[in-house]
Amino acid sequence: MAEAESPVTADDLDEAVRLAVATLRQAPEGVWDGRAGSLEWSCWETVEHLADDLFAYAAQLGLRMPPLDTYVPFALERRRPEGPANTIHADREAGPVGLLQVLESCGALLSSMVRTTPPEVHAHHGFGAADPEGSAAMGIVETLVHTHDLAEGLGLAWAPPAGMCARVLARLFPDAPRDTDPWTTLLWSTGRADLPGHERPVKWRWYSAPRP
Repeated sequence: MAEAESPVTADDLDEAVRLAVATLRQAPEGVWDGRAGSLEWSCWETVEHLADDLFAYAAQLGLRMPPLDTYVPFALERRRPEGPANTIHADREAGPVGLLQVLESCGALLSSMVRTTPPEVHAHHGFGAADPEGSAAMGIVETLVHTHDLAEGLGLAWAPPAGMCARVLARLFPDAPRDTDPWTTLLWSTGRADLPGHERPVKWRWYSAPRP
């Protein structure tokens, strides 16, 4: 599949966030405290978590010499014991419109860092020190699969572009099948869907370090 071998780019990340925000804007205002699909978090918390992921990947690339053994030490806070530990939180008084602005802004921060960081720069991640392309791919996976969780919780339709899914699979999930539907395969790779002929993973991870 030639398209799967194409690099992941900041343009891909921009498109993923744009599509996600456009989809989530269709949700009515009073449903954001319901659970996000199979997650234990509310839909509001899940958007904050996604924005926090995008911000964190951008922040890791933001130093002249990013640490390779730890994360940049921004303070994390849980708003409730079962909720996500985030640096980024949206002002509840701003409502869902403000929440999605926070998400869009954090996506723009990461895409800007991916565009301006030299390709030889690597930054710490628990699944392997990532270069800018890997950071973009991680941000896309977070965006695509958490929008899937949110769409389930909010009752929305969500199906991202197959080519984008194929590119992030090739970059982060080198052992994933290549002869199956890319979106279903990405959901399977992240423990969210069954894939015919393949046992669903109990634990999953990606490989964000550049491969030789």
